[in-house]
Amino acid sequence: MTDTARGALGPGLGASAVGDGPARRRRRWARRAALGLAASVAAAGGGGWLLYATLSANITADDAAARELARYERERPTALVKGAQNILLIGSDTRSGDGNARYGRDLGSERSDTTILLHLAANRRSATAVSLPRDLMVDVPRCLRTDGSRSAPVFTMFNSAYAVGGSACSIRTVEKLTGVRIDHHVVVDFSGFKEMVDAVDGVRVCVKEPIHDKAAELTLPAGQVMLNGEQALGYVRARESLGDGSDTERMERQQQFLGALVDKMQSSDVLLNPVKLYPVLDAATSSLTTDPELASLRGLYQLVRGLRNIPIKQVQFLTVPRKSYVHDANRDQLVEPEAGKLFARLRADQPVAVTRTAPAQAALPGGDTGSRGVPSPAPTFRGSTAAEHGCT
Repeated sequence: MTDTARGALGPGLGASAVGDGPARRRRRWARRAALGLAASVAAAGGGGWLLYATLSANITADDAAARELARYERERPTALVKGAQNILLIGSDTRSGDGNARYGRDLGSERSDTTILLHLAANRRSATAVSLPRDLMVDVPRCLRTDGSRSAPVFTMFNSAYAVGGSACSIRTVEKLTGVRIDHHVVVDFSGFKEMVDAVDGVRVCVKEPIHDKAAELTLPAGQVMLNGEQALGYVRARESLGDGSDTERMERQQQFLGALVDKMQSSDVLLNPVKLYPVLDAATSSLTTDPELASLRGLYQLVRGLRNIPIKQVQFLTVPRKSYVHDANRDQLVEPEAGKLFARLRADQPVAVTRTAPAQAALPGGDTGSRGVPSPAPTFRGSTAAEHGCT
């Protein structure tokens, strides 16, 4: 590999890994993926560099959001822990674009069908993904509309923030709600989600009961099922016909799927094989709109390469503590003080413990130590890890 090829994918890629243990092999997937891509690029010569440039050009930079966030910089939270990263992942329900119209009429606005706050610990030994209910009642600030006008501050459903002012409005709403500084954001649409799943040759999940959902055009048997892109989209979006029909259960199903996807990416040889790698990268990059800093293949790699040391059991998923809104059972509100404790731990880059069964537990008031200076147990929240997506 040439020095130029190494530099294009980031520093440190030319160093060889040491040791052959299973844990180290699992942690090297991102490094090998980059080496495989760089090797194929070098072999292909000018054509390879064209492919690299194409992948980078696929990503859409959200410059408008960057300008809007800069306008309100003084009111945004301050990052408390150097090296920790908070990324807002937004699944847009836009019906525009190839293949998206079949999922419903375009009513002239987009909403954040799925929103996840992903916290990466500064030491990159854990990742915590917190689902934010779309029906959560929140304070949405004054935001810039697409027509150049500005909305009035309003107390309303969380997903309307994206409809009013796009990703910048969603980010400011989340920061106001949590006090967590959002460092990056990524927006994925329906079509892009399907392509990413198909690019990894499907994702295997556990289906508890047979599914027959006409609206989602989804029919699945119970048990371990391999989902293609179309099936995966129906699986994570279906609501009325699955389980109790609640958005909370749908978010748990989304978390289960993401856990299975993480497991597939870490255990499969897709990222180690240059022939398979390009379709994955092409699908991933062409489906993304990100902040300008991430809007290049190198920018994304710089973020992803720091994740290779995170054990799969330390990739955690949970839904922010919520309950039915007191004035409307079809809406949600935060459960306090549990939600506040969760946000405080994310801000301080402190561990978050999850379990499938236990509800949030009360921590000692005043922080992490009791009156005698003895550390109190970290509060535990109902959730799961990426290692728990299979049938049990």
